[in-house]
Amino acid sequence: MTGMKKGAGEDPFADDSSTDSTTDTETQTKETEPEQAEETNSNQAEGEDTQESRQQIQIPYKFRRDGVQDGRDRVPLFLQKETKVAERDALREFEDRFEENVSLTDLREALMKVGLQHLDETEECLEEWGYGMTFD
Repeated sequence: MTGMKKGAGEDPFADDSSTDSTTDTETQTKETEPEQAEETNSNQAEGEDTQESRQQIQIPYKFRRDGVQDGRDRVPLFLQKETKVAERDALREFEDRFEENVSLTDLREALMKVGLQHLDETEECLEEWGYGMTFD
């Protein structure tokens, strides 16, 4: 009887039955603990399996997005005429290789990523444009 004052409304045998029920509850809890531990272990194993399968089956970016701008920051790009011609040639080349349309946005980002992986060659290009020159 929770929420009431001790007194005449109490069951005089409540202590005895609550002790018995507490013992019963403890026994039931001890019996179910191994089952819960097994469930937890199997759930963890399932979670690991799911995680591994997610890592193995990753949908390529081209198919995960809603459009070519999805997940990208807008960055203005100004190209010299010869670079723009080379970009168009590269686009045609990759469309022939893949036998499908290639997004210009995807090509530009791929070219940027490859350039970032080859900083020495990028440095050479910048030096051709006059970077690193000193006039002592």
